[in-house]
Amino acid sequence: MTAFKTACLGLLALLPATASAAPLDLAALIECRQRLADYDALAPVVADPLKAVANGLQPLPQTNPFMSEFRLATPLTVFGQRTEYVTVSGASIMAILDVADPRPLARTLALEDGVDNPDKFMAGREVVSQDVTDPRTGEPMIESIILSLSTVKTHPGKTLAGCTYSLDLPAEDALPADAPQAPARPLPPSVNTPPDGR
Repeated sequence: MTAFKTACLGLLALLPATASAAPLDLAALIECRQRLADYDALAPVVADPLKAVANGLQPLPQTNPFMSEFRLATPLTVFGQRTEYVTVSGASIMAILDVADPRPLARTLALEDGVDNPDKFMAGREVVSQDVTDPRTGEPMIESIILSLSTVKTHPGKTLAGCTYSLDLPAEDALPADAPQAPARPLPPSVNTPPDGR
């Protein structure tokens, strides 16, 4: 066997290991159809411009200091609307939609109005709230997933629509100290969790 064939076989042997990472499902993340672990897989991608581009996210200049914006290599459809742009801010990923009035979409998604005035609109609802165990510390936590819409002054004529994923401490006054408590469930694996769970 030639050295070239040996090298090619060696590269082929590496393919399953490098191809095992699941691709990001941005539409599912935006529509709150995934879990916190899936959202956590997004953080290293958006933090590194090369990884972002490799995942179909072209970083754009920041027009809002609180949001990182990206143009999608392949447009996607979320909430029945086509978009080419998404934004990531902290624990949230949102699509930037060409929707001037967010109210009809908020009604369609059964969201509760939070702010509704000429300068600002915000609406949302919690779609997941469940007791889990933090896999790093073993402490009981609450996994919360919130669907929301909002307008922002830096993007006139647009509506931001998406999802916030968080792991929160339970409220201290939620139950009396002597009340029996159901055991917290471990966080479920996500499509981006490696087989060994790490």
